[in-house]
Amino acid sequence: MQCSYAISRRRFLGMTTALSAGTILAARELLGMHAPGAGWDPDRPLFTLRRPLRLQPVLMYRVAVPRPETSWKSWGGVQTDAAAAEEAARIGDELKLLAERAEFPVDVAPVVLVRSADEARALAETACDARVVYPASGGGEVLRACLTGAPNVLVFMRRRSGPVYYWYEALSSRYLATADGPTSPGAAPAADAPLAHVDDVVVDDPDELLWRLRAIAAVRDLRGTRIVALGGAWGKYSADAPAVARERFGLTIDEVSYEAFGPRLEQALADPAMRRRAESWTDRYLALPGTSLATEREFVVRAFVLYALFRELMEEREATAFTIKSCMGTIIPMSKTTACLTLGLLNDEGWLAFCESDFVIIPAGILLRYVSSRPVFLHNSTFPHAGEVTCAHCTCPRRLDGRTYEPALLTTHYESEYGAAPKVDMPLGQEVTFLDPEYSVARWLGFKGVVRGNPAYEICRSQQDVEIAGDWRKLLAEARDSHWMMAYGDWLRESRYAARKLGIQWVGLA
Repeated sequence: MQCSYAISRRRFLGMTTALSAGTILAARELLGMHAPGAGWDPDRPLFTLRRPLRLQPVLMYRVAVPRPETSWKSWGGVQTDAAAAEEAARIGDELKLLAERAEFPVDVAPVVLVRSADEARALAETACDARVVYPASGGGEVLRACLTGAPNVLVFMRRRSGPVYYWYEALSSRYLATADGPTSPGAAPAADAPLAHVDDVVVDDPDELLWRLRAIAAVRDLRGTRIVALGGAWGKYSADAPAVARERFGLTIDEVSYEAFGPRLEQALADPAMRRRAESWTDRYLALPGTSLATEREFVVRAFVLYALFRELMEEREATAFTIKSCMGTIIPMSKTTACLTLGLLNDEGWLAFCESDFVIIPAGILLRYVSSRPVFLHNSTFPHAGEVTCAHCTCPRRLDGRTYEPALLTTHYESEYGAAPKVDMPLGQEVTFLDPEYSVARWLGFKGVVRGNPAYEICRSQQDVEIAGDWRKLLAEARDSHWMMAYGDWLRESRYAARKLGIQWVGLA
């Protein structure tokens, strides 16, 4: 029987709803206040629809039998059944505390005790998302069996945090992979290739275990994402991006045509009840602290009508994500506003919402959203110089720390001088993480920066001058006139670790 420990942390950061089978409709009773009929409410905490990460701990050990006048035991403090029982209890307590601190749901199964290779191979019958092997003592054949048969295997060893483990001394590249791995999705390793990696090993520190589990959960949930693509799917300078998103990243893309959407939008705009709701939501939005209006109020009202319809499309298709193509053209005359503010509203609730339907960047955005448990900002890149780069787009969320709304001026979409788009100001000194995929090839650039300004250039409305961390000149060769993803905080280690799990070549600026 499994136990779930993920409550207190979720209450702090927001509400995380665990989905069995990964569908919204299967958890309708849990969605309650997030169903479309409940309407828009800025006071609701940020939420994430995610399945619990099923975690299986395994304690590997052997019982050492004394023999006269010869060496009869290895290194390590777990070499009896009594010591193993005590260590299993310690492991269970530590994982309970870890799961309580996690900002994603975790189901921790009881610790399985393994003393033989046959017992280890039997673990393959236990379904889990990740297995954590605690190799206290025992032989190499048993360890190899423990490291196979699960989608993700981690190794946790002790030096100071409890009884020292034999494998703290004996673990080596004989048992672990050292390369970054295949770049083609689903590529099978050689029959004798180790399935655990040197990056999968942790000594003593539960925090080191936690961030790896965070990345594993993000990869698992990325691969289970269903996304509505209004107007269809494409990729910026990469025609194969939607196919790659489906094949490499496991996305289900549900394309909805504008021909199908048009009559629904026309009906909604003519509906007096919808109009009243949108007016009420507009009043509440404009009353948020730090909110200023520099466009026509009617554009904001119509943006809330789009919000209601986009939510309905996601619910009908059991999707947690949304994107829109031709958002700088087709949707404007249909809605008499722009979708910029609407996408920000969805992100600020906890959904995943992206402009331009660019499936070069969308998988990276979904991953970063799940890694950070915060809304992410899809934006245009600019040419780096003097250690800085400017990031700008018209669809920036405001709840970028997952809790508070940043100050914003509601103005028009820049290229059309029409509609409603937020100019969001980020705190100076805010650390941010960037992901920059190289089109559809399996190569991502990841780096950090610090926000140094919120200028007002004649470019997309939300704009930040960011100081680049690391060798900024290395970024010059990566200037591709592309989209990047940004999130508050430092998420490089999780993103790099996740990239290997996805078969992606990782490039940094160090």
